[in-house]
Amino acid sequence: MTRITYIEFNGTEHAVDVADGLSVMEGAVRYTIPGIEGDCGGACACATCHVYVEEGWFEKLPPMEELERDMLDFAFDVHPNSRLSCQIKVDPSLDGLVVRAPARQY
Repeated sequence: MTRITYIEFNGTEHAVDVADGLSVMEGAVRYTIPGIEGDCGGACACATCHVYVEEGWFEKLPPMEELERDMLDFAFDVHPNSRLSCQIKVDPSLDGLVVRAPARQY
């Protein structure tokens, strides 16, 4: 299990243990974290799992593939540290990862 901290737009924090091999989005859905919806179930087809990756973590993630980059065009208020949480696979190297939900999802 890997500890991931999800921060809602209002600042409420949820530090949870997510099983390795799941995506950050799947962890959010399993723990019903508000602000991360994952409407497409993780198929990288909706951008409703958009998150902001906290400083110091973005560079530790695998690079974005073209499909994710294209889907971020549909996300609300994209920043340089934006990612789709369905595309971030949880493994022990991400222990302590912190992600923030945007004000809303499309």
